[in-house]
Amino acid sequence: METLQLLWIALATIVFVGILLRSTRHAPYTLLQPTVEISNPDVARRMLFDHADAFSNRPTKPFPLDFDAAGRHHSISTIPYGPSWGVLRRSLTAGILHPTRLGLLEQAQREAVESFVADLYAARRGDAGGEVVVRDGLRHAIYTLMARLCFGEGAVDEHDVRAIDRAQMEFLFAYAGTKAVEATRLPRVLYRRRWLRLDAAFNRLSYLMITLIIAARRRWTERGCGGGGGGSVTPYVDSLFVLRVPADDAAGGDRRGRLLTDAEMGPIVWEFILAGAETWVLAHLVARPEVQEKVHRQVAGHEEHHLRTTPPYLRAVILECLRIHPALPSIMREVGTEAAAAAAVGGATAVAEGDATMHFKLNASDIGRSREAWTDPDEFRPERFLAGGEGEGVALVPGPKEVKMVPFGAGRRYCPGAALGMLHVGCFVAAAVREFEWSPAAKDGGGVDFTEMDMFFNVMKTQLRARITPRRKT
Repeated sequence: METLQLLWIALATIVFVGILLRSTRHAPYTLLQPTVEISNPDVARRMLFDHADAFSNRPTKPFPLDFDAAGRHHSISTIPYGPSWGVLRRSLTAGILHPTRLGLLEQAQREAVESFVADLYAARRGDAGGEVVVRDGLRHAIYTLMARLCFGEGAVDEHDVRAIDRAQMEFLFAYAGTKAVEATRLPRVLYRRRWLRLDAAFNRLSYLMITLIIAARRRWTERGCGGGGGGSVTPYVDSLFVLRVPADDAAGGDRRGRLLTDAEMGPIVWEFILAGAETWVLAHLVARPEVQEKVHRQVAGHEEHHLRTTPPYLRAVILECLRIHPALPSIMREVGTEAAAAAAVGGATAVAEGDATMHFKLNASDIGRSREAWTDPDEFRPERFLAGGEGEGVALVPGPKEVKMVPFGAGRRYCPGAALGMLHVGCFVAAAVREFEWSPAAKDGGGVDFTEMDMFFNVMKTQLRARITPRRKT
């Protein structure tokens, strides 16, 4: 009898292992690759600049699911370095993100800022203590702005923006739920529901983007394939309708290139609209009233000016927040045939035999807080970015000589939206401080929780809740 029981146990074990191996056969290889973590600024500089050829690719599967297996497509961030990447990136940087065109965005920015301020007033009226939760209103204003820049004036209504917001948050929460258990194959079985939830959230988000693209293409065709969408700025999606990408990155492809399909545009458009809407800057201003007062003195009475430029001290505050709380907590690079040489750069001693690729994870948070680059790096001190400070001259995107922080990446694959993102943050924070005095919420015991949480973006684990008092007497 005992022998029979042992045989049944052995058989059950074999069956379980077989199911496990079968169900994880197509697990995302990003979870299984050897990974070297980089926290040293100088090593990061050598990787991204001195060895740029080896470190020009990001993982093609940045999320813990093999989305490409179902026919999904690349975004500018995930497409391998090559001709197609160059065409997609140039269409963005030479178009709506070109510095000479940022001034054309003022009307859209102004209306987004006014909407954010109106939401704050409404939220304050709805709370007896004059307290507000900031993140939702800020995220809604930014998504409205980015959707407008992407699809054009009047193309996306309130219902669409809320659908984008809801689908985006569902995906990010699902991503956070899988990230905690993605290290090995086994969780693919034990936590299968989490992966299914992530896949379903991605499908809903993709369907929403493609639906908006199809509607935009119809309007574009009705206008005669042009016309700018009824606004002063040509919508980003219009440029994608006429963009030609190499038919084949390999030699012998059609020199004329080919047009993108709606499905291929989906992740590109999503990436454009996807924007961090975190409240780190306001959180530090709540915690540091003397810093808030300095910002207020610079922004008071200059509404129009701050749609185009960011005042020096406010810029220093934003840079200090990006140093301590980079929007993306880590930057991934995927290295193929150059893995052995690249590993030496990253400090790895060996590459496992048979590994065709390996990953390098640059910890942006650690790099920005490195004691080798900064004095008292854990201290929030905006003055370090002013004239005479140790951060004077430090740019949003570092150059090849020195890397002290990488909030928007560095090297060939840095984020092309860095300047626009900085301008948006400056506009929203300037308006928030100009209109209101910010102080800690009574419910938080007079403090602010700066605990971070990785939801693809670096977010506050506890949403910022603050008491706001109008500065203007009515």
